[in-house]
Amino acid sequence: MRHDVIVIGGSYAGMAAALQLVRARRSVLVIDAGERRNRFARHSHGFLGQDGVPPGEIAASARRQLGAYPTLSWLEGRVEAVTGQVDEFTVKTSDGGAYRGRRILLATGVADQLPAVEGLAERWGTAIFHCPYCHGYELGRGCIGIVGTGPMSIHQAELLTDWGSVTLLVNGAVELSQEVRSTLGRRGVMIEETAIDRIEGHADVMLADGRLLRFAGLFTATRTSPSGSLVEAMGCVLEETPMGMQILTDAESRTSVSGVFACGDVARAPHSVSLAVGNGAMAGAQVHRSLLWPETIVPVQAEGRVR
Repeated sequence: MRHDVIVIGGSYAGMAAALQLVRARRSVLVIDAGERRNRFARHSHGFLGQDGVPPGEIAASARRQLGAYPTLSWLEGRVEAVTGQVDEFTVKTSDGGAYRGRRILLATGVADQLPAVEGLAERWGTAIFHCPYCHGYELGRGCIGIVGTGPMSIHQAELLTDWGSVTLLVNGAVELSQEVRSTLGRRGVMIEETAIDRIEGHADVMLADGRLLRFAGLFTATRTSPSGSLVEAMGCVLEETPMGMQILTDAESRTSVSGVFACGDVARAPHSVSLAVGNGAMAGAQVHRSLLWPETIVPVQAEGRVR
């Protein structure tokens, strides 16, 4: 069987795209490895109509709704390779399966590169976050710490002052000019330059000099990159953003590879469930458009971009 579209990644963006396509009565295969980026979070916030709902429940409900459409197929598995060309792609999975499709939609998500601080990874998504709009309100205007990683940490520190009293933990990772220090000072941000030894308790930061700073929650600006090695193996051009690497796409979600589209966190910044769903829905419509009008399949021009 040849599917109209094979969606690689069945999280929020991938499912939102698939929904548009099955409602156009197109045959869609979703291949999902079951690694939603927000699987560590207890609740999802900022998504209209689902505010405060556990992310796993949102995903499960969406999948049940998709399952009502007879042209949808769902495969739990990991994609190892994509070969071929427009109208004749072959997707190979780790269990030896091979599936044919006319279009490919990459919704693989991204991987977060966390700071190498003892105790941080264990609290990721529960007491340590990256998005204030998703998790800031629940901290009740308490003390908030920013674990420094680079220039984006300065932006986080300024932004988060609407959610509580902010301390920027430089941790040797952020360069602060006098101008930046003055700006942070005007925003009421405290600057702590002693290195972090570890994070313990709920969100307590033990400094190298023995002091313990207690916070309602911590934020850090992770660096992101497309999950796995599939995207680069396919030859998709990547671009650098302040948040990390993502697939280069245009307004129609087209990549640099003809017939391959991309959506969600792997193709758009900033990142949240709401933005992933919106971008996925638009991408699904654009992929459908490409099936109706093949002449619109024009790869993104990548001159001057980072690959």
